[in-house]
Amino acid sequence: MIVSLIAAIDRRGGMGWDGGLPWHLTDDLKHFKRRTMGHHLILGRKTFDGLDVTLSGRSLIVLSRDASYKAEGAQVAGSLAEALALAEAAGEDEAFVGGGAEVFAEALAGADRLYLTRVEAEVEADVFFPELDENKWELLGEEAFVQGRKNDFGFAIQVLGRAK
Repeated sequence: MIVSLIAAIDRRGGMGWDGGLPWHLTDDLKHFKRRTMGHHLILGRKTFDGLDVTLSGRSLIVLSRDASYKAEGAQVAGSLAEALALAEAAGEDEAFVGGGAEVFAEALAGADRLYLTRVEAEVEADVFFPELDENKWELLGEEAFVQGRKNDFGFAIQVLGRAK
């Protein structure tokens, strides 16, 4: 099973502000939906609790250290390893890790692929993507989007694979 991280970050690695996204990028949201649809999506509890939309069409797994935590419409796992095992046991071919920062930091070492939206801005952020060693990744593809009515900033969606 392929383990993929999917995130949007600014030039400094900022990806969250005050419990939400620090920007509105319609084209990136469409990419996120298209890419994760039909797959398992692993989220930390704070990220899941902060969602203001439902993520239908995906099998959600929420990470929580609280064994009594219940997540409506999602499975709960006590660890990333348990979440990945649940996805693999269900026959998943590519599981997505969608945040937050602690989950990304743990998942990065074992990830096979990154879907990284690089926002052409520096915004106020209080959540950051873990430091990325660019030498360990190779660019497999990239698509650029311009700032406009649907996107607060220009950005590029990169697909990165672990360097061999």
